[in-house]
Amino acid sequence: MGDRNSVTSPAPGQTGESPNPGSPAALDASKLKITLAPTLKPLQPIETLCFGQTFSDHMVVATHDPEKGWSAPEVKPYGPITLDPQCSCFQYGGNIFEGMKAYLGPDDKIRLFRPDMNMRRLERSCARLALPTIDGDAVLELIKCLVNLDRRWIPKESGYSLYIRPTVIGTSPGLGLTASDHAMLYVIASPTGPYFAKPIYLLAVSENVRAWPGGTGGHKVAGNYSPGFLPQRTAAEKGYDQILWLFGDDRRVTEAGAMNFFVVVKRDDEDGVDLITAPLDGTILPGVTRASCLALAGDPEFHKEISIRLHPQETVYTMSDLAKWSSEGKLLEALAIGTAAIVGHCDRIGYEGKDIVIPGDGMGPVGTAIRKKILDIQEGRTEWKGWGVVCD
Repeated sequence: MGDRNSVTSPAPGQTGESPNPGSPAALDASKLKITLAPTLKPLQPIETLCFGQTFSDHMVVATHDPEKGWSAPEVKPYGPITLDPQCSCFQYGGNIFEGMKAYLGPDDKIRLFRPDMNMRRLERSCARLALPTIDGDAVLELIKCLVNLDRRWIPKESGYSLYIRPTVIGTSPGLGLTASDHAMLYVIASPTGPYFAKPIYLLAVSENVRAWPGGTGGHKVAGNYSPGFLPQRTAAEKGYDQILWLFGDDRRVTEAGAMNFFVVVKRDDEDGVDLITAPLDGTILPGVTRASCLALAGDPEFHKEISIRLHPQETVYTMSDLAKWSSEGKLLEALAIGTAAIVGHCDRIGYEGKDIVIPGDGMGPVGTAIRKKILDIQEGRTEWKGWGVVCD
């Protein structure tokens, strides 16, 4: 996108035309309007960046009306939005969001990492909260336009990126306890650096739960997150960084904070190591980085690159299993996996007044290899199965 006043054309088949004349309009990226910020904000030195505190010059906004459908989307200067206080998003939490990143590669091209997975998850999250149907492919075209327009906000340094937050909120007026047929899509972007500057200390908690069967834990729903703030604060007061969420009488291990959680365990047959994470049973968020770690771990080509035999396992395991593996010297690494952190390593896990200490000094070989590979793909240093998508 060379001309700042130009409009990104939608991908073929993504024009969003209504199949029936007079029916509500689908989100249509080809109708994008661009209103440029009159004054561009000064860039902030990367060493001063804090996650989600600095935002780029522009944002994307579109609204949904039950009769008209989706409005023509607009790129406009970043700023406040005006909503009626009776909107359902305030009263009943009908809000979903995504998290993804744009990277500037050594070839000066902007890349997104497996954005199709984010868009399918966004569609599922909207459906789970009975929000208006949205076309993720059209959203992706709008995101590409935004990051091209605000490309100066993408840091060039490795480990830094432009974090992108697409959000859909229910905006139906009134206090009636019903699904919202009005909605707003907005996309904002924030330059960011490494999420964790040091190893993570986890506190395993069973008295509070992040998700439960039949709930919304498998979707990126705003209401999944705020109930964790109080346990998180309690953990911080005890010297821990994040919560390791447990579930059930058997204390099954689920997620770490707002991230997926993996452990590396030595195998009895000494044929490499197991990379273990909880299965997608509806209580676990199907993370893009999670899926990528599992795919790499099961790929013989990646095994050759790192000279480590990995066995990916999606299986139920408990705190008793972790304690047993630790006592037997089999627990080699513990990893927190997510878009913001990519791969973060955990040094200790507090549980019932004691700490399970993860051996080694710093991130282990498995976490290091996976993190490096994913970063190389994200930042355009290597090509891998089409995971790095250039924003043309």
